[in-house]
Amino acid sequence: MKIKKLLCTVMALAMSVVLLSGCGGRERMMFGTGGTAGTYYAYGGVLAQYLTRFADIKVTAVSTGGSKVNVQSIQDGDFQLGFTQSDVMAYAWKGVKSFEKDGPTHDFRVLGGLYDETVQLFTMSDDINSVYDLKGKSVSIGDIGSGVYFNAMDVLTAAGLTLDDIKPQYQSFDASKESMKDGKIQAAFVVAGAPTTAITELATTNGVKLINIDGELRDIIMQQCDYYSPLQIPADTYPGQSDPVETITVKATLIVTANLDEDTVYDMTAAIFDHAEDISVENAKGKELNLEKAVQGMAAPFHKGAARYYAEHGITVNAE
Repeated sequence: MKIKKLLCTVMALAMSVVLLSGCGGRERMMFGTGGTAGTYYAYGGVLAQYLTRFADIKVTAVSTGGSKVNVQSIQDGDFQLGFTQSDVMAYAWKGVKSFEKDGPTHDFRVLGGLYDETVQLFTMSDDINSVYDLKGKSVSIGDIGSGVYFNAMDVLTAAGLTLDDIKPQYQSFDASKESMKDGKIQAAFVVAGAPTTAITELATTNGVKLINIDGELRDIIMQQCDYYSPLQIPADTYPGQSDPVETITVKATLIVTANLDEDTVYDMTAAIFDHAEDISVENAKGKELNLEKAVQGMAAPFHKGAARYYAEHGITVNAE
């Protein structure tokens, strides 16, 4: 009888060890990133390590289709955190543009903006020196329904231009580069961190110029679309670019499911921003981690746990 009780006790303890070792911390979380060749996936893998180590959770970075997929996967309960562009996040919250058919979703909250995804308008034409000069020109504005497409439309609309005023071409970054080189288009929009490879390659071989999106035009864009922030692309970011360029940016943003508890999200926020310097060694985008910039251009509310972390550093945000 004693032996039987002893065996039961040993088995119970063994089961406890198995269960505990399977927990990997307080919770397990799936982290939606992007394609395996992109920044989201590589950076997400680094952040997953820091979240696992310093927030006492087991985070697994997963390759996905990007911003919209990540928002929808959080809504469906498949992911607990994910990357999204701040403009796509705004569309989701309001149920507009790329989320017009799906309707709004409020199942996520913001943890913070991590780095800039910059709206860049470039050309090889001497006749184009402002957004207004795009009238009558052949312009690449990204694939229909893509993030670039909506960013381009925001800029054109603020300038009083419609698709009827230009000759729109729906092309990828590389296709835009080749089309411009071949003289098939006169200008193109690209939305990505600067420097962007496609622009750098064209600037090196053929020479390009970036068009300023600034002054009254930028003010109008930011009044109409609260997910943008102003940005200056420093001189010499691209070959032959001797002057800084004024433009706008959206943020690569980390969002979490709304039902996570406050302490967990506080620890997650600290795990990233308290270790910004170490993260920057592992991924160059870590150099852009900045608390003040992290809260700019956010059209959806922050998680209360993240808001508590920002408040401890003197920054107040809208939280729900």
